[in-house]
Amino acid sequence: MQRQQLRAAGRTVSRSAVVAPRVSSRRSTVVCNARKVALLGAAGGIGQPLALLLKMNKFVTELALYDIANVVGVAADISHCNTPVKVTAYTGPEELAGALKDADLVVIPAGVPRKPGMTRDDLFNTNAGIVRDLIVAVAKHAPNAMIEIITNPVNSTVPIAAEVLTAAGVFNPKKLLGVTSLDVVRANTFIAEAKGLDVRDVDVPVIGGHAGVTILPLISQCTPTVSFTDEEKAAMIDKIQNAGTVVVEANRQGVSDPLHGIRCRTHGRVHAAGHERRATRLRVVPGFPFFASRVLLGKDGVSKVYGLGKLDTFETKALEALKPELMGSIEKGVAFAAAAAPAAAAPSA
Repeated sequence: MQRQQLRAAGRTVSRSAVVAPRVSSRRSTVVCNARKVALLGAAGGIGQPLALLLKMNKFVTELALYDIANVVGVAADISHCNTPVKVTAYTGPEELAGALKDADLVVIPAGVPRKPGMTRDDLFNTNAGIVRDLIVAVAKHAPNAMIEIITNPVNSTVPIAAEVLTAAGVFNPKKLLGVTSLDVVRANTFIAEAKGLDVRDVDVPVIGGHAGVTILPLISQCTPTVSFTDEEKAAMIDKIQNAGTVVVEANRQGVSDPLHGIRCRTHGRVHAAGHERRATRLRVVPGFPFFASRVLLGKDGVSKVYGLGKLDTFETKALEALKPELMGSIEKGVAFAAAAAPAAAAPSA
C-alpha cells in the first residue's frame, strides 16, 4: 500500500494569463508505456470512471474491460471518446483469458461495495474469493503483468493475491501492489482545508494499511510543514481514518466511491509514478510481509521502497497500535488463500 503522483493535465487559462510552473520537490514523473491495460470489474462504480480516465491516457494503447455483466455497454460508451486507445469488452469467466492476454497492467476494482454498517472486513467473505479467482487467471494468462488491487479489504486481498501467485510460481513482489492512494488524497485535502493551504502544494505521507486504525498519516512529515496540538492531530487522524465510513453512510445505496478510480488514473505503468503509496510485500517494517509506504515505481514495477522516516512520539505510538489489526488482516488473507480452492466469478464493485 503506497504512493504519490504527478498531474498529467494542466489548468486551462486565458491566452493573456501568465502562469508560473508549480514545482514540488516531493513529486516526480517516470513515463512508462502500458500498451495494454486490463481492467477487471469495469462495469462497477469504481471501474467505470477509471475506464474513462484510462481511455483518455495517452500512454495506453489498448484497454480491455472485463466484468461478469453489463460491460459491453460500458465499453461501447467509453469507445466513443476521441482518443486513439482501443477499447474491447469481455464478459464472464469464459472470456477472461482474452481480456488478460498480453496485458502489461492489470487493475482490479472487482467486488461488492461496502454498505452502511459494514466494515471493510465484512466484505472479506465475498471479495476474498473474487480476488483469488481473478488472480488465478492473471497468473495463467498474464504472469508478467503489473497488478494493482483496489478491492477491499486491501489489507487482506493483497496477501491473498501474493499467495496465489506464489503457488503458481509467478510471484514478483515488485509487481503486486495494493492501491491505498485514496488515504493520501484525503489527508492532503483535509490538512489543506484546516490550514488554509493550496491542496496542490500539500503532501502527507500515509503508512500502514487501508482500513481504520491501520491508516496512519505522518503529519510530522507533511510538506509544507504544519503544526497541530495533540488534540487537533488526534482529531485529524481520526477524520482521515474514518473518511471512507463517512462516504458509505452518506451514500445509502452502497455505490462504490468513484474517487478511487480517479486517483488510480496515473498509477502503475499507465503514466507516472513518482513516489507512490502502495501495499507491497517488499519489507518496510520488520515482521510485516505487507505494509503501506512510499515507493518509487519504474517500468519494471517497484524500483525503490522508502523507509518510514522519522516519526514523532504521537506517530510512534500510533504505529505500534495499528500493528495487531494489520497483522490480523494479513494472516486472514494468507489463511484464506491456503485453505480455499479457486472458483470462477467476479462481480463488479
